[in-house]
Amino acid sequence: MDDFYKENILDHYRDPRNAGTLADATHSHEEHNPLCGDIVRIDLHVNDDNVIDKVAFSGKGCAISQASASMLTELLEGKTLEEAKQIGKDDILDLLGIEIGPVRLKCALLSLKVLKAGVYGLSESDWNDDDDW
Repeated sequence: MDDFYKENILDHYRDPRNAGTLADATHSHEEHNPLCGDIVRIDLHVNDDNVIDKVAFSGKGCAISQASASMLTELLEGKTLEEAKQIGKDDILDLLGIEIGPVRLKCALLSLKVLKAGVYGLSESDWNDDDDW
């Protein structure tokens, strides 16, 4: 089963979904992982019904960070902002479907950190890296 998930990660890395930026984003945020240099930016457009109707991400980095961001954008489409706020660490790890060691955990969760900062309007200085998003 691990082979399926590894192939899925590589597919999202090679052919990322929702890649790019949104000119009309209502929420945008970018973060980097200083340990490895990975960068992820997520743009959301939330309509008048509080539903995410457009989502995009851009960035560079390892397969785990970029695949995680791609998978997260697919999960976000059609959710309300409140539903997006409820997405957590376990949701991201379930999407990836493989065991992530402590060294790669920050890579895997970078897109979640970006999402949370963007929807809550936080700056990088507001974050505690020990938060269990």
